[in-house]
Amino acid sequence: MAMRDVTRREILLAMEEYDRLGQEAFLARHGFARSHTYRVAHDGRAYDSKAVVGVAHGYLPGEEPLRPDQFSGGHGHALDVLRRAGFTIVPQTADPLTEDKLLALMGKVRMSRSSGRPAPHQAVALAWAFGRARRGEARLVPWSGTEKEIAGLLTAHATDGGRPRPDYPVAALTRAGLWELPGWEGEVPPAHGDGELRRWFAERQPESGLTEEVYEAVRRSGTTRVAAVNLLVQRYFPDGDPRELFQAVGLWDDAVADDAPDATYEEAAPDGEGGDTAALYRRLCESVEHAEARNGRGRRAQRVRSDPIRSALARRAVLARCGGRCENPGCAGQPDDVTRRGQPLLEVDHVDDLGLGGRDHPETMAALCPNCHAVRTRGSRAGELRAVLLAVAEERHRQLYGER
Repeated sequence: MAMRDVTRREILLAMEEYDRLGQEAFLARHGFARSHTYRVAHDGRAYDSKAVVGVAHGYLPGEEPLRPDQFSGGHGHALDVLRRAGFTIVPQTADPLTEDKLLALMGKVRMSRSSGRPAPHQAVALAWAFGRARRGEARLVPWSGTEKEIAGLLTAHATDGGRPRPDYPVAALTRAGLWELPGWEGEVPPAHGDGELRRWFAERQPESGLTEEVYEAVRRSGTTRVAAVNLLVQRYFPDGDPRELFQAVGLWDDAVADDAPDATYEEAAPDGEGGDTAALYRRLCESVEHAEARNGRGRRAQRVRSDPIRSALARRAVLARCGGRCENPGCAGQPDDVTRRGQPLLEVDHVDDLGLGGRDHPETMAALCPNCHAVRTRGSRAGELRAVLLAVAEERHRQLYGER
């Protein structure tokens, strides 16, 4: 039998054991740690999700409880088992990994400069893992799969002359606190040298992947995801063109800043740093302008206009600026309507059309309800509304960002 055979019956039996022993004794008996990202709710109580599924496996006929290193507690593993059995998954809200904390962790990764430039190996490994997180794929991957997939990306996109060995970046990212190798005690050998590191991975064949908190931060929040991708672009490709790499891993499109389907608006798109919309708006605009300046050096205008990273950042800046309301001052729609996920029914429009040479910048973009968007794009008053919206966008941009 496999974990997919676990049903609601076995999970309820594991919960009964949890209640009988108490959290600490239950976790200690079976060797699990507390869940930091998700818990499972039942009858007004919350349980450590991975531990419950692992112990539930032991209630199958002829089976033993699973150890923590035998399966993943995230999507594609324990959480899917719980959802199929009809249980509610509850995100943990205590001390979540914020965007700033993630970027600080990424900034601690040491970059090899043997060629005089930052080596892109860590960026390739992180891009691969971030793409998996965005698609909700399994967080932990057997070493054979990790080695094959990252080696292929390194061969295709790491043009600094280094060898396409995934063990180097994985070891470096593990030491930086971005990656984990569950089930293995002691330190991974240093991410340099040759034989010792290669042997370590070859002998152990560990599962590995982003830490759970990094995975969930990148998976759920579009703003966090695009900030992480933008940092990779800025830090590891200061003069290069990374679009082929990010296209290959699924991180180079205009929807890269969209939140995960199961993320609520409040969880995944907070209105700024500590509720400060202006601070969030300024930071997003600065990232947009950095990308605009970077991509404008020696590149064709079409390349500048089609940068989805900048477009995603600009789109999120406009949505932060509008406060969930259509920015057409004459809107006659239903401005308080929301989607089933609680998000405002808004679409971001390039008022100054990109195809006619407009900028991909919040100053020339507006958040519109579907009706106003239709009027702006194909209505008889489109030209008149365009002038109004440009004035509104420029004024709101000036209020939040200041004169530049």
